[in-house]
Parts: sequence; C-alpha cells; structure tokens
Amino acid sequence: MSDTTTNGIRVQVTTKFLAEHSSPKDKEYRFAYFIRISNVGTETAKLVTRHWVITNADGEEEEVRGEGVVGEFPVLPPGTSFDYNSFCNLKTPVGSMHGSYQMVRPDGAEFDARIAPFTLAVPNALN
Repeated sequence: MSDTTTNGIRVQVTTKFLAEHSSPKDKEYRFAYFIRISNVGTETAKLVTRHWVITNADGEEEEVRGEGVVGEFPVLPPGTSFDYNSFCNLKTPVGSMHGSYQMVRPDGAEFDARIAPFTLAVPNALN
C-alpha cells in the first residue's frame, strides 16, 4: 500500500492483480489500483490533472498525463475524500507506479499532491 500526504491532501493506493484479464503467455499482466484522495488539511482543493510514471521490471517507463481522474475533477473540502479505481497493463509480472495530482485552491494557488511509489505484482512473483 502507498500512503502519503502533501499540503493536507492524503493519497492512499492499494492494488490487485487481475488474473482473469491477464495472459502471461502473451506477456500481458493487468492490475487494478484503488485510490482514496482525502483532504486532511484545512483548505479546499480541486484535482485538475494527473501524472503517472509506470515502470515495468525491464526498467521501461511510460508516462501518462491527463485531465482529472475517471472523467471527474473532484473538489475536496476539508474532511472529505474521493475514491476511484482504474487499471494498467504491464508486459512483466512486476512493476511500479508513482506520480502526482495537480491541485488548485479556491484562491488559485496550485500544488502537486504526491502519489508515493507502489508495487504492482502477480502474487508470489516477488518470492
């Protein structure tokens, strides 16, 4: 699990290997990731963009940038959270992800809420 807080925005991530959507013989491994973004601070913040760095076991990196998350731009007043899930594909049974969400305050101040690195791994692949 990944868990980090930046400027009052806490990002927690858990993952799951999706065996039914994977094909190891074709080097296709699909993982779901579940995100909770919580405002544990004292100021409202709106998520406007996302940036991911996905790395497979061969060291190959892919960067993904986009607006919002799952088609939404959640506004998080203090004490609230937003949950969503998505997925990624790897060509190796182990990899990692990290990144950030660009957040904006009502006064226009912007900052990046860090998403700490987390591992994507087929069960027992790290043994």
